[in-house]
Amino acid sequence: MVSARTSATTPPGTPKIGLRERKKIQTRQAIRRAAYRLFEEQGYDATPIDQIAEAADVSPSTVFRYFPTKEDIVLTDEYDTVLEAGIRARPAGEPMVESMRQVTIEALRKITAEDRAELVQRVRLIREVPAIRGRTAENTARDAAMISAVLAERSGRPADDLELRVISTAILAALQEAMLSWVEEGRTTDLEALIHQTMDVLARGLTL
Repeated sequence: MVSARTSATTPPGTPKIGLRERKKIQTRQAIRRAAYRLFEEQGYDATPIDQIAEAADVSPSTVFRYFPTKEDIVLTDEYDTVLEAGIRARPAGEPMVESMRQVTIEALRKITAEDRAELVQRVRLIREVPAIRGRTAENTARDAAMISAVLAERSGRPADDLELRVISTAILAALQEAMLSWVEEGRTTDLEALIHQTMDVLARGLTL
């Protein structure tokens, strides 16, 4: 998350990751964690890629191989498939709002303290850095298309059906607002409670 993403453990039933892929994941994590540390110390705009590379003990070309832009360091991780896998594992007749509720809560319960700290920093950067906010829209559109595709499979409607697109984008926008609210409030409210409150608003038809 934001865009309903969060680092999480590998879903049950997922094939075991090979050594080569584990090394790639470790490199991505090293780059990301070095970047977050530098962003916290000196600010996002003041942190060039070469400093991130040095802090992660890799070359700048390696950073760009894993993350084509600096914004990608903030907005992508090795768990991008968790959302889709989680949704597809839910009952086919379940409302998508409920599917997203359960998948999001399950993912939040699995993340480590370090991952949660990165989630907070990610949300702050999305709120504060225009370039990252712009790229967030791209990621949200991609996730919305994925959710629409799942809804299309469940309903028999075409994936570009307007109602499916409205449902998908509304859910993702609501989750993003929950994350932003959580960080803006200084994390004084339990995040799971905010997710439940957000999904309840959608489930009752956007009424007050």
